[in-house]
Amino acid sequence: MTDGTHDSLDLLLRAGGIRLGRAQHDRLSWLVGQYGAPTFDGAPAGRRNGVVILKEPQSGAAAELFYRALNPGCAVVIPFSENPGFDFLKSKLTEFGTVGPCGADGPHEMWWGGIGWSKFLAASDASTARPRIVSCYPRGGDATAAFALRHSLERFDLACHIEPIETEFGDRVLCFEKAEFMMRMWNKYREPLLFVETGAVLRESPLLPSFLGCDVALHKWNRWEMSARTLYLGRTRAAEMLLRTWQHLAASYPAIWEGYLLDQAWSLTSSQMPLDTVWLPRSYHALKGDLGAARATVLHDQQTTTLELGPDPAFAGLARSARRAGRTGPRDAFMVMTSRAEAGGGISVILRDISTSDAGAVAATVEAVTGAYAADCGGYGRLELALCAWQEDVGAAREAAAQARYRILEIAPGQRIANDFFAVHAADDAVMTARHLFP
Repeated sequence: MTDGTHDSLDLLLRAGGIRLGRAQHDRLSWLVGQYGAPTFDGAPAGRRNGVVILKEPQSGAAAELFYRALNPGCAVVIPFSENPGFDFLKSKLTEFGTVGPCGADGPHEMWWGGIGWSKFLAASDASTARPRIVSCYPRGGDATAAFALRHSLERFDLACHIEPIETEFGDRVLCFEKAEFMMRMWNKYREPLLFVETGAVLRESPLLPSFLGCDVALHKWNRWEMSARTLYLGRTRAAEMLLRTWQHLAASYPAIWEGYLLDQAWSLTSSQMPLDTVWLPRSYHALKGDLGAARATVLHDQQTTTLELGPDPAFAGLARSARRAGRTGPRDAFMVMTSRAEAGGGISVILRDISTSDAGAVAATVEAVTGAYAADCGGYGRLELALCAWQEDVGAAREAAAQARYRILEIAPGQRIANDFFAVHAADDAVMTARHLFP
């Protein structure tokens, strides 16, 4: 972007009342450089390129008209994508990625998508940024699959590290073993890492994630289920935090399927820092028998299926709808903020009724809560903000906060949140404690 284009983008965002954190602004600037000038809302009638920034959810008919007016030369950015009101439109578009909230400076999730991957796939062919391919398999097991993967890499001149590792079982690698291997590779090498499950072969050079310059890239099976078969990690602090969180969860819960643990690591990391995630196309996670297998970049040695990868239908019920929209769910903390001031316990703020409230009111309340905490934490060392559409979600959020022994506050969209919001409630807590101690 030129300085003039950068200034124009900043003016547009200020005029639209949109607050973006640094990582979100960088991603939007990159998209403007790729697609062209941005504009707000409305169908891009007659436009052959550009970035459309959507501030308000659209009804079914309006979303359909908007979708039909798009073409592959246009990108769509939703700066308040934590709101489920945008889910329908997202379901019609190709989901490229999300950037998590950035504290009080950018307290929203930002979603970006468009019509197909063709533009990025073509551009990535000329990318000079190249990842190191890493993979592992059980020591003493059949090395044929590893040889096939290594052989498929030779014509792309990509650096790789494929090795046998000690495993609990001789026929498979468990999640904690894979995460430990990835952590070792992270410490050993300096370039971005692309883990590919042994047994896969590369049909094309896998340069899309490094071209996009994201923190993490992975594929969502059936549009919601995170798979660890193809996993990219950029050389960033956010990528390292996700990897360490995944490793910790895998060590703590070794019996849980790796995709669920990766999902929770993603959710935890996204709530605490602006994780720039790319949702890789199916061509990076193709299976044998897929209609597009002949055009695959990464072809895994598994037969195609429409079934879910993980074994637990209960987890699917909890996470599916939110993950299909590229956002954290109501039972996960949307955002976590911590105070540098000397502070005590945590506080959970539950914002209810987000599906039935005006999107602008929801966004304004999120900004007010995070701004108030940044201004005066009230002595609370940690804020967890949960966004709940339904009463059962509120109940789940309350239960989680109670288990963590957090102070719980429930608010509604549009409620006035003053800068001393947390200080006032902390004072109320102190009075109640004093009355309990000295009746």
